[in-house]
Amino acid sequence: MADVTMWFEGYWPGLKAEVGGKAASLGEMTGAGLPVPPGFAVTTAGYRAAHDAADLDATLARLLHGLDVSDTAQVSAVCGEIRDVIRLMPLPGDVESQIREHYEQLCRKCDVEDLPVAVRSSATSEDSPDASFAGEHDTYLWVRGGDAVVDAVRRCWASLFTDRATCYRVEMGYEHRSVEMAVVIQKMVRPISAGVAFTLNPANGDRSQVAIDAAWGFGEGVVSGEVTPDNFLVDKVLLEVTKRDISHKAHEYRLTDHDTVEKVGIDGERADTPCMTDAQLKAVAALAKTAERHYGCPQDIEWAVDSDLPEGENIILLQARPETVWSKKPRKTVTGSADRDPMASIVSTLMNPLHTKKD
Repeated sequence: MADVTMWFEGYWPGLKAEVGGKAASLGEMTGAGLPVPPGFAVTTAGYRAAHDAADLDATLARLLHGLDVSDTAQVSAVCGEIRDVIRLMPLPGDVESQIREHYEQLCRKCDVEDLPVAVRSSATSEDSPDASFAGEHDTYLWVRGGDAVVDAVRRCWASLFTDRATCYRVEMGYEHRSVEMAVVIQKMVRPISAGVAFTLNPANGDRSQVAIDAAWGFGEGVVSGEVTPDNFLVDKVLLEVTKRDISHKAHEYRLTDHDTVEKVGIDGERADTPCMTDAQLKAVAALAKTAERHYGCPQDIEWAVDSDLPEGENIILLQARPETVWSKKPRKTVTGSADRDPMASIVSTLMNPLHTKKD
């Protein structure tokens, strides 16, 4: 069988359809020299091979025939049965062996036995311009050992058939048998803090600033909206922190003593303490600027402060995607010079080259 796995450093743009948006972004960031935790992707070819070997089309046709998407009880029962089938289906030997061999190589590369990894869905459907699957599919954190990794890959595949995703395909007229899933397997980060950064101010579209939302522990709480993060603005040219709003952070997602990531309460002064130093904020902003220069457009970035790395080298990037709100709005131009702000003109001159990069 041909390879069904791809190391991040082996990515090239022609592979995007085979690895999905998340893996493509991680591969491109790795190739650009940005600090990304090492890992690999199981391509859609792996899913197709397992899908065909299990004759999943026949199962889908049987279970989905006559599905009434307005009947939530029926949808829940049918989709639950499909996910169970996928979670239990045997993998073709070559697919399973490649996943296990790459995981073992990743363990050796990081010099950690049974390396903890994040296993993340990278569905090709998330990249469709008319689709809204983003964030719908599953992620599993702190997965250790070959058996657990293979099981998590199957569970990511199964999340193609959540109730919402299945109903959405029916309503949009998509063929269930045409959907595919790649899966990212990446060294797990043990974050001191984590969050998101925008290479513009999301409140007003000001591209002279980097906006950073941060909270203690894993970034899942920030991304999902469960945790009220600290908010910072960093001047993009001077790399100075110009605004800081420190929130009461009542809980965090962190690794517990029994090797799982759980939501736990934060006690004492730490709940009201800034979760980022100025040096860390400046480092996040500098990396965000580098990503923006590479991609040629404003970026929405997920990052973390890795407790396993030394201070000064411990900011890592987990994801980068184009910012989609302000970037789609037409930019205002100033026609007269009488009321023009000289500082705004300087910043505009510094930032405008980002618009000149061609795909």
